[in-house]
Amino acid sequence: AIMHDPKVLILDEPTDGLDPNQKHHVRALIRNLARDKIVVISTHILEEVNAVCTRAIIINRGRIVADGTPAELEARSRLHQAVSIRLTTAYDLAADLRNVPNIDHVEQDKADRLRYTILASGGKPIFQTVSELAQVKEWPVSEFHVNKGQLEDVFRSVTQGAN
Repeated sequence: AIMHDPKVLILDEPTDGLDPNQKHHVRALIRNLARDKIVVISTHILEEVNAVCTRAIIINRGRIVADGTPAELEARSRLHQAVSIRLTTAYDLAADLRNVPNIDHVEQDKADRLRYTILASGGKPIFQTVSELAQVKEWPVSEFHVNKGQLEDVFRSVTQGAN
């Protein structure tokens, strides 16, 4: 497909079935090709989108339902700006967060009862607020990080209602 040096290159699932080293090489090739040509990738492997795409379009039943950079689409995720926390021992952090501004709600992981996701209202940054509260209340924290959002979450939200 690339021997004739086309201006537009369309690739369908270019890394499907490849091992991690092969994926790395194919992604590098795609980024190199994209410097001087249009490369369109059709994929269900959403990690591929973050790895090589500067723009992503989600199509559902023949219609464009989302369009933007991967970061713009991730910002539409319900998990954008969410804080994930894992505790070392049980603690009712939901009670501490009940009336904190910009906190939408707290989800406790069903499989790991010490892991929580604190969701931000409207994608507003809450890291600083949650971090300060964790220190003041002395939460027994072993992990603490901010989620940038997930393309899979956006994909599901924009395609689920139409199916």
